[in-house]
Amino acid sequence: MKKLLLPIVLSAALLFSGCARPTYGEELKSGKPRLSPNAPAADVSELVAGNNEFALALYQLLKAEDGNIFYSPYSISAALAMTYGGARGETERQMADTLRFTLGQSRLHAAFNALDTALNSRGQGAKGKDDEPFVLKVVNALWGQRDFKFETSYLDLLAENYGAGLRLVDFIKDTENSRQTINSWVAKETEQRIKDLLPQGSVNDLTRLVLTNAVYFNGGWLNPFSEDATRSGAFNLLDGRKVIVPMMFQSSGMGYAVGDGYQAVELKYDGGELSMVIILPAEGAFGAFETSLGSAKLASILAALKNNTVNLTMPKFEFDSEFGLKETLAVLGMPVAFSDSADFSGMTGRRDLQIQDVVHKAFISVDEAGTEAAAATGVVVGTTSVPLDPATVTLDRPFIFLIRDIASGAIIFTGRVVDPS
Repeated sequence: MKKLLLPIVLSAALLFSGCARPTYGEELKSGKPRLSPNAPAADVSELVAGNNEFALALYQLLKAEDGNIFYSPYSISAALAMTYGGARGETERQMADTLRFTLGQSRLHAAFNALDTALNSRGQGAKGKDDEPFVLKVVNALWGQRDFKFETSYLDLLAENYGAGLRLVDFIKDTENSRQTINSWVAKETEQRIKDLLPQGSVNDLTRLVLTNAVYFNGGWLNPFSEDATRSGAFNLLDGRKVIVPMMFQSSGMGYAVGDGYQAVELKYDGGELSMVIILPAEGAFGAFETSLGSAKLASILAALKNNTVNLTMPKFEFDSEFGLKETLAVLGMPVAFSDSADFSGMTGRRDLQIQDVVHKAFISVDEAGTEAAAATGVVVGTTSVPLDPATVTLDRPFIFLIRDIASGAIIFTGRVVDPS
């Protein structure tokens, strides 16, 4: 039997809040309100640990790409969790193993609800960059074929745990308009930073459901860089060439660690709830360090961060990334979800769906004021320590970075800069 298709779309880009939203498609409500978070703290911690392990496993495959990399592992995990809610049998087992989902279905979705709600509460009264307010926003939407029957229990699960209703479109008779409608929603939610998330041909008349997740972050530095201190400087590329780029400078207190083959700094955002952690491998050892970076090593680096005065020089940078994750996720261990043997009967009551692709786009901009970043995923389907001597960290060669929620430890964005020009 010819399988119907379930595309998953993920996007990451700048998002701004406070604008009225137009209606995108007729919305089918499950009748269930979103639940107040009630997951035990231990479940949320277990979810975060698994998500972070998945983030680093994914990095090990994406690092084969040329150039800069930026993605939101949280966005990818959340969108695939919505899909996982309808998976059964071997499809469910493979997805759980790949995504490092160790909680049972009901506990997992309740933990996502608690984490998502916590993230959306961050930054009350804090500042973003460019005179915008601090924003960390996570939004979800489902796009289903008009007149196609989805299980009420599945729609309830998504409404109660992800706040996502089903927006009705017509993939069968109006494929192109359906694609454009979804892309318009993503562009709106990312303040036009992510356009054409679904490329032509990504949906067709066999598509029955598209799941979208978008994450937006606009955070001003707790200690901004002075524009007057920015100078042109050399950045050393992996091939030995140099590029001249704007290099920012500040000398201030921040998290600092030094270990075997690396230096690391942590720059907090206004409000002190999120931070950017930057890891600078030793000169000439970027590739080897990158290959060795797993969740345990990252945890040890984060645990080693102590407050210190740091003379920090780092480049301004802005770039975007785009990935088709079908092959990557299959290699990581969930090939059956993309095959005719897929079982998403929890969505429809029938084994008639398979994931068509997982598309992810992301954007980041870092300057003297702070960071703007966003990501979207679609499934088509302490106390201050005694100061040490001032440290000097000069980011004039490739480095790895992440943006994390400090309280939960959740990694929201991950990337590397090999060429800031």
